Amino acid sequence: MKAVVCSQGEFTVRDIPAPRPGPGQILLQVARAGICGSDLHLRAYPDQLADTFASVGYNDSPRSSDEVVFGHEICGEVVGYGPDTHRRWRPGSLVVSMPMIRTGRTPYLVGSSAQATGAYAEQIVVQESMTFDVPNGLSAQHAVLTEPMAVGWHAVRRSRISKKQTAYVIGCGPVGLAIIGMLKAGGVRTIIASDFSPTRRRLAARLGAHVVVDPRTADPFESSPNPPKLGTLPEYINLGFDAMEKMRKAPKAPWWLAFRAMHQLQLGDSGAVVFECVGVPGMIDSLVEAAPMMSKLVVAGACLEPDTIQPMRAIGKEIDFLFSAGYNPGEYRDTLHMLADGTVDPAPLVTGTVGLHGIDAAFTALGDPERHAKILIDPLSTAVAP
Repeated sequence: MKAVVCSQGEFTVRDIPAPRPGPGQILLQVARAGICGSDLHLRAYPDQLADTFASVGYNDSPRSSDEVVFGHEICGEVVGYGPDTHRRWRPGSLVVSMPMIRTGRTPYLVGSSAQATGAYAEQIVVQESMTFDVPNGLSAQHAVLTEPMAVGWHAVRRSRISKKQTAYVIGCGPVGLAIIGMLKAGGVRTIIASDFSPTRRRLAARLGAHVVVDPRTADPFESSPNPPKLGTLPEYINLGFDAMEKMRKAPKAPWWLAFRAMHQLQLGDSGAVVFECVGVPGMIDSLVEAAPMMSKLVVAGACLEPDTIQPMRAIGKEIDFLFSAGYNPGEYRDTLHMLADGTVDPAPLVTGTVGLHGIDAAFTALGDPERHAKILIDPLSTAVAP
């Protein structure tokens, strides 16, 4: 079969042996694959990524000298089954799959491993247990976006944001845009998006951001129609004074029980939720400085460099930190159905499609945020430019 192989940062289209499904696995004919920002990182900084993955116990991330087929955003038609499968779908059925397989007890990340060929190819092997049929006639063009949109849904769910809280999305690349779409789907009433790119700002608005700002001309934290009640430390301290003065007017009242109840029920001013989707050194600390008191900072941007923060500033503002990556099978399935039932419209994200011979040009085009957001791959297409 034909596939796009990356080695030493260079892409070549080659004939390679077709993959064979092992126990519990399915063979798919690739209908669409998506190009992810992490694919761009994997091409440019494979050794750095391999070291990072190794530090958390995953030792199969490819290095620059390896030959690997990228592609972890997967949609395809069922072609065949390996042994020990339930054969859930008829041949030709359109499915999507989480990008992971395993041999015995050894897992591999599909498209990020020399041992697990990705979807930049005509065919791919996926795990049956991690595969889902595409419902409601959803097109492959949109079904393939289940994976990146599930990343956004996972970040939103990890944040535990309420509909009344204000969400700030800093950086409107693919991850930021996915988070905006999922915040909108979750009913969050105030979504503020910030990006330097006019094109990305327009996409943010289409996906559901209520306020979109250019950080060169406006501070996103001063652009909300619902300003935070606790913007500074003095305001926070004065809140305590005001509460105590009111409660102690009744001398015998057990006022301390009110504070215990607030803690147990997680009441009070819960602050804003800030999604960091830029992934460059210094961004986290700058958001700690700029965000309102009691904010929750969800780090979803993939920064590959060491970074520093001023902990005392985060302590003084009682900033909560969360780091978000990936999704679980339930989130993946729910995302697929949100796309299929129209709760989330991923169409604005897709800005181009290429065939296998156009992948190198697509990677170059994705370097310009004014041109493209998400480029898909159709192995049957002859397009060499997005």
